[in-house]
Amino acid sequence: MLADERHQRIRALVATLGRVATDRIAADLGVSRETVRRDLVELEARGALRRVHGGVLAPRPAAEPPLAERSRIRPREKQAIARAAALKIEPGQTLFLDAGSTVAELAAVLATLTGLTIVTNSFEVAGRIAMAGADTRGLEVIQLGGRVVPGAGATLGAATIAEALRHHADWALLSPVAVDAGAGATSHDHDEAELARAMTARADRVAILADHAKIGQRSRVGYCPAERIDLLVTDARARDLPALEALTDLVGEVVIA
Repeated sequence: MLADERHQRIRALVATLGRVATDRIAADLGVSRETVRRDLVELEARGALRRVHGGVLAPRPAAEPPLAERSRIRPREKQAIARAAALKIEPGQTLFLDAGSTVAELAAVLATLTGLTIVTNSFEVAGRIAMAGADTRGLEVIQLGGRVVPGAGATLGAATIAEALRHHADWALLSPVAVDAGAGATSHDHDEAELARAMTARADRVAILADHAKIGQRSRVGYCPAERIDLLVTDARARDLPALEALTDLVGEVVIA
C-alpha cells in the first residue's frame, strides 16, 4: 500500500472515530507499527491529527469523510454485506435507505430485484436504482427533499426528516459510523443521526449494515439502541470480536457475510 493511500485511510479513521489506537490502525491497514508511527509523525506535522499515548486524536471535531472517500475503504466487505442484506428483502416491501457507503452498495443489488419501494435521502442510492431501469422492474424510488449536503451526496435537515416521517417502511436499512452493545448505532453527524432515528421510528424492522471495523466502536451521536436492531449484517473479520458477542446477545439476528 502506497503512503498516500495509507494516509488517506488513517485520516478517514480519525475523522470518523475521533480517537484511534495505533494497534487498530496497524491492523486495519495491514502494516507494521513502525510504518504507522512514521505515517502518524508526518500526518501530525501536517496538522491532520494529534498523537497521544497509544494512538491519535482528531485535532478538532471533524466532518465524516465524503462518500467517495468512504466508498474506497473495505469495498469487498461492503459488497458482501450488501448481498447478504438483500437476501432478507421480499417483493412488495418498502425500504428506508440512508446515505452510507455500505447502503450505496446495497442499492446496486436492490436494482436487480423487482417490486420494491425505496425511500432515501441519498442521491447515490436513488441514482443507482433509477439508472438500472427501475421503471421496468417495478421499483419505485422516492427521493427525500431537504437541504443538500454536497460531501454526503444527500439531503438532510428538518425538511428531510419531516418527509421521512410521512412514510412507513417494512425495513430501515442503515449504515452507521459505529455500533456497539452499549451505545447502539451511532453517527458522527447530528443531522444524519436525527434522520436515521426518524427512519427507525417509522420502520417495522431495523437492519444495521456495518463492517468489522465499526463493530465495538462509538461515534458522537446515538440513534438506535442495540435492543432495537432486528438484523446486524457484518463481514467475516468480525466473527471473533468480543464486541460482536456482546451485540449478539442484544440484537434480533446477526448475519456474517
